[in-house]
Amino acid sequence: MTPDFMKAAAGRIRVVLVGTQHPGNIGSAARAMKTMGLERLVLVAPEKGPDAESHALAAGADDVLAQARIVDDLPSALVGCRLVLGCTARSRRVALPELAPRGAAARMVEAVAAPEPGDVALLFGRERTGLTNEELHLCHLAVHIPANPEYSSLNLAQAVQVLAYEIRMGLLDAAGVEVPTEPRDPPASHEQLEGLYAQLAETLEAIDFHKGRAPESAMRKLRRIFNRADLDEREVRLLRGVLADAQRMARLAGDRA
Repeated sequence: MTPDFMKAAAGRIRVVLVGTQHPGNIGSAARAMKTMGLERLVLVAPEKGPDAESHALAAGADDVLAQARIVDDLPSALVGCRLVLGCTARSRRVALPELAPRGAAARMVEAVAAPEPGDVALLFGRERTGLTNEELHLCHLAVHIPANPEYSSLNLAQAVQVLAYEIRMGLLDAAGVEVPTEPRDPPASHEQLEGLYAQLAETLEAIDFHKGRAPESAMRKLRRIFNRADLDEREVRLLRGVLADAQRMARLAGDRA
């Protein structure tokens, strides 16, 4: 799939902020959206619309603010949506299937990338009280961010950022875009690792690590540690350099004795 798919799919996702109380949070949410390629912002009966503080905190996402729709009620924001998800704290009062952000993003991407795609809406409630039960009843699924239970206070823009990131990763995966990872040197060969282990054994003897005990047990454990690390060629060279210096210092100490 092409970047056109990414833009078209993201364009079917509405981020709906319900009853926002602080205009600055609208700007911060717009910034969180734009960094992840989302642009459709809908404001439902905000206490104050976007203002100068909103634009300041949008930090360049002014286009998202400029095209944001402001509607009077939630049903108006959901017209034409195939799937509606409400981000909320865990609650037994509303019996909705509940997903973590990654699972919720997967459902949204599935809906917008289908052969006959439809719009989806992701709802966020008021800063202090969240979504009401009546608003949650308009949702098909609930989304819960599993934050630290001892300090689970996420502000509105942070919650938007968490979900927007997961949506972005889901869209990249659906588009077949390989996410760059840190380049690695080639993995160390068997011969290179055996050279490292031989030098390690010599170094342990030189510094009298074993103190008269049989060295086999310690070497078996150290081999397991390094094997789990899946060392590459550069890492082996670094470790052998450390061992060479340790051997040199051991020789100097022996000469002074």
